[in-house]
Amino acid sequence: MPASESVDHYLDSLPEDRAAALRAVRQVVLANLPPGYEETVQYGMIGYVVPHSVFPPGYHCDPKEPLPFCHLGSQKNHMAVYLMPLYSDEGLLNWFVEEYKKTGKRLDMGKSCVRFKKLDDLPVELIGQVVAKVPVDVYVGRYRAALDRPRTRKA
Repeated sequence: MPASESVDHYLDSLPEDRAAALRAVRQVVLANLPPGYEETVQYGMIGYVVPHSVFPPGYHCDPKEPLPFCHLGSQKNHMAVYLMPLYSDEGLLNWFVEEYKKTGKRLDMGKSCVRFKKLDDLPVELIGQVVAKVPVDVYVGRYRAALDRPRTRKA
């Protein structure tokens, strides 16, 4: 999807059940999103990013792109919430996994991707809590620290 397309256009292009689910997750993200992040369409999904006005270097993989923070997307076989702060903060990840277990819902997760088939499969309030826990200055600080760490090659 071209970056010029809007979040509403993205949602309107989805089957109604998926659009409704992602709209619900979007509402929770927006209600909990700390100041400094912006909503956009990035990588063909709904994205919440650190804009260049806040972090001019942008994303190191493609400096033309703002720094990704959280994304919502509809994939072929599932929907997903991509929570980059979980990838960059082991303590936050551990907290999230423990809190997820307490909900009784099954966690289907990659490094930062939480997959779900329907809205009832996802503890939406927990997604809002994670988003709220990471102010933009903290996220940018962790990101810079990760970039500054020496890289080691795995054999």
